[in-house]
This record gives sequence, structure tokens and C-alpha cells, in this order.
Amino acid sequence: MKKKLFALSLTGILAVGAVTPAAIPAYAVGEGPNYNGNESIQTSNLYTYDEMVKYLKTQDAKQAAMQLEVIGKTVKNRDIYLAKYISNPNNPTVLFLTQQHGNEQLTTEGTLEFIKHLGTGKTKGILENVNILIVPMLNADGAMGDVNFSLDDYVADGGRHLTRYNAVGTDLNRDHVDKLQPETQALHENVLQKYDIDYMIDLHHQGTNLERDGKLVSGSILYPTNENVKPEVLEKSKKLGAVVFNAVDSTGWGHIGKYNGGSGENIGRNGAAVQYDISTLLFEMRGMSDHEDPSRVIGQKSNGYLIKQTITTLDATVRAIADGSIENADISFWDTLDTQTSRPSE
Repeated sequence: MKKKLFALSLTGILAVGAVTPAAIPAYAVGEGPNYNGNESIQTSNLYTYDEMVKYLKTQDAKQAAMQLEVIGKTVKNRDIYLAKYISNPNNPTVLFLTQQHGNEQLTTEGTLEFIKHLGTGKTKGILENVNILIVPMLNADGAMGDVNFSLDDYVADGGRHLTRYNAVGTDLNRDHVDKLQPETQALHENVLQKYDIDYMIDLHHQGTNLERDGKLVSGSILYPTNENVKPEVLEKSKKLGAVVFNAVDSTGWGHIGKYNGGSGENIGRNGAAVQYDISTLLFEMRGMSDHEDPSRVIGQKSNGYLIKQTITTLDATVRAIADGSIENADISFWDTLDTQTSRPSE
């Protein structure tokens, strides 16, 4: 039986304003244990690929609104899954994408909990007004450390290594123009091109020692920055960022900065915006599950609030799209939001 990171009670936790600092271990941002990577995460406590598949199939059998689709295969022949909630093709549609990088898994953990919540019956009004697409683990080979190159230098516990790259050493988040890898091809051909998607949040992890206003951040966000993005797509992307920022930064345990990212179309948030006019947002959580640089590795005790940060992000997004409040989101905060003082690799 899978060891859980911790017990998440989601009954009522995702109601607006229900996720509070009282529900989180009492660490101020920048003061929690292992901010400097002094204790690596036990990867044995994370969902394996097979455990994730079993979980998705269980939820699919329980949830009438959910459809589970295989959109393609990884280099090592693992199925890539898409969880779909489509009640009306005319509704606005949002895509949540996790684990383009295999060593960035806590967003996947939070996304799986969010999928379970969508089946509780408390989101009926939401699911009637917004279509939700979720790719919970694009880079399954990297997440399992099943790769054709050495991982000897990576720090990990539990006998499992995770890596940023896919099985042949390609960074999938640099493959959105050439689309040479089967994982990227599956995402573009069977999701981005197949569905009429309005919004996308690409969920990642970043290094641990990143600052805003002199404080360590728990995450950072960025809209598409390629010069070919249409103005209306960019504006909607900034509104999407406003929804996420207001939901997370106001909690007191989430401190959000502006990501210092690149403008290349080969990066997911830029490629989707340019090629398909999808309004996109990059969300980078603090820390990585495994990395050759120990300073980037999150500590075990930080898992809880980082997973809840993912849940808060997804919940606030679908609610704002469903009720239309995203259209009135104030984007002026972007003008004063401090950019990170260091640049991790997106």
C-alpha cells in the first residue's frame, strides 16, 4: 500500500477562503525547515507512475463527470493520461499540466487530490460552467528515473531517482516548436490541437532560495512573454495570473514573486499562447523533489503546504472561470510585483 505524504482532508477545504494558515504547519515563508535543502525528500512517499494510473482509474470509475483518456505514450512506452470534465463544449476550458519535468512532482500530488475533490459533489455548479482538462504526469519516464543516462549524481531516498529530462535526456519544456519527443507530440496533437482551450496553467517547481521583497518565495508566476503573443491573449493571461496571485499570496503562507523566465516559443507557456491563442500562466512551486544540486531539493516537512498551494491554485482558477469573475480581475499588480533576484531554469 502506498505511503501517503500526509492525510489531506478535503471536505470543505476547497470552498472559497477555506484554505487558511491555521491548516498549515506553522512555518513562516523563509523560516520553515529545509529551505536550504538540508533534508532530501523521500521519493518512496510520492506516487509512482503505476500508483497514479491506479488512482486515476479508481476516480474514473467513481466519477460520472470524469473521463479518462490516453493521449499517447512516453519514450519507454508508458501511457500518458488526460482526465477530462467536459459538460458543455461551449463552456470555457482550462488545462492544467504537471510534470513536464520528472523531478517536480508535488504539483502532481496536489492535482490528484484536486481530481478526487471534483468527484465529491460539491463542485457541481462549477463543472456545469467550465470544462477542465488535466494532464497529471506528462514525463512519466523522468518521474520514475527510467532513463537512458546516468543518474548517479542525483540525491534521493527510497531507491528512486527523479530527473528533469525525459528518457533520452530531452527537456520537454524546450520542445514546443520542434515537437520531436513523443510526450510533446501527444500533448500538442491530442490535447492542445484537439480541444478548444481558453486557459492553461503549466505547473512546475523551482529552486529553493529565491526572493521577493527580501523574503523567500513559495512560488512564482509568469504570463507568456514571446513577442508574437496576441495582445488579447496576453491580457487574459495576466488576468489568470491575478486570480492565482490573489488566492495564494493572501493566505499568509504563500509568498509569490514574478518569475524571471525566457521568451522562446519552444517553452510551453509561450508556445501554447503563440500557436493556439491559449492564455497561459507558468506557476513555479518552491523546491524540487530530486536534483543533482542539493540546495534545490525540498525538505520532507514542506510537502503539506506546497501541495495545498497547488490545490488552492487549481480551485481558485476553476471557480473564477466558472463564475466569470476572471474577466474583471485587476492586472495592475503585475506592474509592482518584484521579479525574482535569481533565475532558475523553467
